[in-house]
Amino acid sequence: MEQNGAAEAAGKTNGEVHGESGSAAFQMDGLKNCLSSYHDDGSAETHRYFLARRTVLEMLKDRGYYVPESDLSVSLQEFRAIHSQDIDIDRLKFSATHQTDPSKRTMVIFGGTGVIKVNTVRLISAQIVNRDSLSGLILILQGQITKQAENALRLFKFKVEIFQITELLVNITKHVLKPRHQILTSQEKKKLLKEYNIEDKQLPRMLRSDAIARYYALEKGQVVKVTYSGDITESHVTYRCVW
Repeated sequence: MEQNGAAEAAGKTNGEVHGESGSAAFQMDGLKNCLSSYHDDGSAETHRYFLARRTVLEMLKDRGYYVPESDLSVSLQEFRAIHSQDIDIDRLKFSATHQTDPSKRTMVIFGGTGVIKVNTVRLISAQIVNRDSLSGLILILQGQITKQAENALRLFKFKVEIFQITELLVNITKHVLKPRHQILTSQEKKKLLKEYNIEDKQLPRMLRSDAIARYYALEKGQVVKVTYSGDITESHVTYRCVW
């Protein structure tokens, strides 16, 4: 929706939503170019873990969790000095607490290269301490996960998010071509809908499976303000509702 009116917002088609985060092919091409700037002579495996860990730390910070600057600023060389070339994935797990809501605590666990099965889920469950105070779990995997394992994860009492490690090698929100996304509060959403006299279902949609929606862990009904700016086109604003 253009800032100056609601007509364009209501007229958007769902097909345009899928273009919001770009095609998978475009992302992979950009990924290859971005990764080339980080090339060094060390282990590719430790490099992947380093990049994924940094992105998930940035992601949690963008979600409002407390992340020490000392963790964000760790260099690849420092990471390798701490973890060596043969990564012990158990040492990579950590948890973070929300800055304004201490009751929200999310744990991050890295998986190995094997297929994630029900027995693997049991091992993951055994790693979770103080589960009563946990509100979310982020699993970063390198291998495939079976349907039975996915069903087992759904039995957890807290939200479980699954990312492949390749999805976190680059922070998509920092891509130069990516528009800026701002999550509206419930009050800001109410004000927006009242201002244009529309319902949220009339806004262009962003699917929960969208890369940006997953990055911010958005839920159905939340509204995102998207600001486009560039040298070729004029800056403009649109709003999307998560479905």
